[in-house]
Amino acid sequence: MTLLDVRGLTVRTADGRTLVDDLSLTVDSGERLGLIGESGSGKSLTTLAILGLLPDGMTATGSVDLAGTQIVGATEKRLAAVRGRDAAVVFQEPLTALDPLMRVGRQIAEPLARRTCLKGAALREAVRGALTQVRLPEPERIARAFPHEISGGQRQRVALAMALACAPRLLIADEPTTALDVSVQAEMLDLIDSLVRERKMSVLFVSHDLAVVARVTDRALVMKDGRAVEEGAVHDLVRLPREEYTKALVASARRLESALDLRSAR
Repeated sequence: MTLLDVRGLTVRTADGRTLVDDLSLTVDSGERLGLIGESGSGKSLTTLAILGLLPDGMTATGSVDLAGTQIVGATEKRLAAVRGRDAAVVFQEPLTALDPLMRVGRQIAEPLARRTCLKGAALREAVRGALTQVRLPEPERIARAFPHEISGGQRQRVALAMALACAPRLLIADEPTTALDVSVQAEMLDLIDSLVRERKMSVLFVSHDLAVVARVTDRALVMKDGRAVEEGAVHDLVRLPREEYTKALVASARRLESALDLRSAR
């Protein structure tokens, strides 16, 4: 069953520049799709368009069907009902998703309360469980902290806990490990892989790094200058890329052989 169906998506600026050009992709229930491309390729704008979160001055045309809801042209009320429930996002920099003036526990409690109607001690225990699930030590301390009082890796795990709080059917991960050091990055990738597998969720994983995408996805679409240039199984894209651009991404992929070995072991 198709969960996300994007057809002819085009994103333009107010002055008419095309940043995403006639893009089509699908993500089935339980499937993991990687969206690969260098900075400026349009991949992050694609994810924002899928959630109806494009910046002011940008418009989307085409069709984005997310779990039966047409996103392009939808009202904010309709979009609010979709976000969190049908799809949730983890951004590259968690501070873009976290309120710097609100304690971590409250930020996780709000989506949990909306989904479950829990209150009081039961809600606090659910927050603790959410933090424990993303493998954060001392969840009570983390819940009391403000975002600036915890590390970058911990903030990214908090952002993941928030994204999963409403049990979305699709997790959109937009460069979720780029700002982390290598060891923390590997831990975060393993965590995402484990939680997605456990919850049988769909994933749209965005990255400039083919080696990272190979860790957590089954199929990938390569973007360049706002357009899709190649698509296929990750293994095939790595072993037998057709396009020169894809070949360049393969050649520059960090820890490529290690990623392939891990992928083969899955």
